[in-house]
Amino acid sequence: MVNIPEIFAENVFNENVMRDKLPKEVFKKLMKTIDLGEPLDVSIANVVANAMKDWAVEKGATHYTHWFQPMTGITAEKHDSFITPTAGGKVIMSFGGKELIQGEPDASSFPSGGLRATFEARGYTAWDPSSYAFVKDGTLYIPTAFCSYTGEALDKKTPLLRSMDAISKQACRVMKLFGKDVKRVTTTVGPEQEYFLVDKKYYDQRKDLIFTGRTLFGAMSPKGQEMEDHYFGTIKPRIAAFMADLDVELWKYGLLAKTKHNEVAPAQHEVAPIFSTTNIATDNNQLLMDIAKKVALKHGMVCLLHEKPFDGVNGSGKHNNWSMSTDMGENLLNPGKDPKDNAQFMLILTAVITAVDKYAKLMRLSVASAGNDHRLGANEAPPAIVSVFLGDELERVVRDIIDGGESAVGGQAKIELGVTTLPVFPKDNTDRNRTSPFAFTGNRFEFRMPGSSQSIGCINMMLNTAVADVFKDFADELEGAEDFQKALNALIKRELTAHQRVIFNGNGYDDSWIEEAEKRGLPNLRSTPEALAAYDEFVDLFEETGVLSEAELKSRQEILLDEYAKTIAIESRTMVDMSKKDILPAVSSYVKELSDIACNKKTLGLNADLEIKQIERLSALASDAYDKTAALEEVIAGAADVEGAQNAANYEHETVIPAMDALRAVADEMEVNTAEKYWPFPAYDKLLFGI
Repeated sequence: MVNIPEIFAENVFNENVMRDKLPKEVFKKLMKTIDLGEPLDVSIANVVANAMKDWAVEKGATHYTHWFQPMTGITAEKHDSFITPTAGGKVIMSFGGKELIQGEPDASSFPSGGLRATFEARGYTAWDPSSYAFVKDGTLYIPTAFCSYTGEALDKKTPLLRSMDAISKQACRVMKLFGKDVKRVTTTVGPEQEYFLVDKKYYDQRKDLIFTGRTLFGAMSPKGQEMEDHYFGTIKPRIAAFMADLDVELWKYGLLAKTKHNEVAPAQHEVAPIFSTTNIATDNNQLLMDIAKKVALKHGMVCLLHEKPFDGVNGSGKHNNWSMSTDMGENLLNPGKDPKDNAQFMLILTAVITAVDKYAKLMRLSVASAGNDHRLGANEAPPAIVSVFLGDELERVVRDIIDGGESAVGGQAKIELGVTTLPVFPKDNTDRNRTSPFAFTGNRFEFRMPGSSQSIGCINMMLNTAVADVFKDFADELEGAEDFQKALNALIKRELTAHQRVIFNGNGYDDSWIEEAEKRGLPNLRSTPEALAAYDEFVDLFEETGVLSEAELKSRQEILLDEYAKTIAIESRTMVDMSKKDILPAVSSYVKELSDIACNKKTLGLNADLEIKQIERLSALASDAYDKTAALEEVIAGAADVEGAQNAANYEHETVIPAMDALRAVADEMEVNTAEKYWPFPAYDKLLFGI
């Protein structure tokens, strides 16, 4: 029996460990940096480093690494041992403040989007003391930021930390308007993680899963998710054993794994944590994905984090539950029970609605990826159109403010913010809308568009920045108001009126919403190349908030466009390889068997019409597949002539993907007409139901 309180965070150098291991004054100084965002006092670095090393060595660590999140979307690490040579050929275990605060990995082999030339190799990692260090697999992991020799951010953490500072600064100004002396406002996130599990023996037989993370070929099995019997269904013993081990491993690293269940699609599951500070939640989610893959392997399975591993069933997302809390513990998205809190809540709510509408394209491009394009708007995830769900009661309050009418809730008092009582919103008072990209769920917003494999660092950086910008505008206007209450009421009514188009409580899956959204003027960026082209519109936003320079922003656009083009290129080349080396030879072998049977039947004077019909059908399909494979090869070769990252991404989307789809359609039809023993790799029935 696992003693959860005893093992929880046993591998983490957290506040309790620091309080025990550090001198009292050193601990206080470090906690000011962690809790209030104050600059790190470098004079304490040596003491912290030595205590961290001693604790790690007690845990069996022999090395340390600066653990960072480059623009690849995954994590990176270089391991150095604690050993230092001494006289007489001996060594001691040492670790100093300089080694803790700063590292120097090679920056030339990571994506930089033109910020650094290949020969400009120097880069730095800088300790993020607000995210706890931990011991894993004999190494002390130190969460860090990653920047170039000239100071540009080369990672996902640095801009996230900047955005957290930006939103905190502006939110504190807003809170002062209501007489609250808040020193820091922290964004918090609870990212729900969806994933698939498949048997490793089947995974190992699929080049497409190995190279791309998704099945590029595959006819749907006779049964999918249409019976709706998998969601919240009984968990199979093998999956339950994996989940139990995963929970234990996550708890050891201080991850607040709370919920686990079967998801909608066969072989699909979810793990959800309790919320935590955004940068910690980001680090923890990266750790969760890594641990889930390793634990799955121990159980003879592979954890698939691709957004759409299987065509015909739901893909996987990562629901980003986002809120804001003050250093006094107040959740700014909690409507509260006291009338005096209503105006504050309505101003915060108005700011978020304004930000989501004003920067809808930014919200969309924050989740843009080749994998996520497969699920957005596919009747399984929110559409690519960004909208806000409020629920009936809260929307009614918003409509009353806009219309200047009577409140239909909390009595018939006229809406006068700060006087009229809003309805009490317990956590379950607003309905959940699975089709909404950005849904208010009682005391937070659930951003449902992120893909399952994506880092939430970039997503929350953009959300924080957008809201920070609106907070600044609101604070600028209200700080100088002669009559604060009158100015507040006018601002909220004006902004809600201007941005009400983004509020939508209906079915986002319905085709009528696409037409309605177009009438409202809401952007619908259906593909990643189209979404990433919008980066140019946000240079001023990021420079003015101090989150990204123009060069840093442009580099991210370049990196993501390049990543998209390379992803499709790898997928298309894999399809050609599988078609030529596996599928076409397999069909030929089956046709040969059919031909032999037909010949033998005719020799015996028997009717061979069945075999002949099968031979004719498969031969025609194989010929078509051969032609479509050649056509795909031709467009793949054409990509070499395309110049520029945006043009390359556009080419892959507009030219290569249609050729891939055409080949897959023929190949999948061949699969259902070929004997199972001849088909060269496991079919969907084994992948989805084989555990």
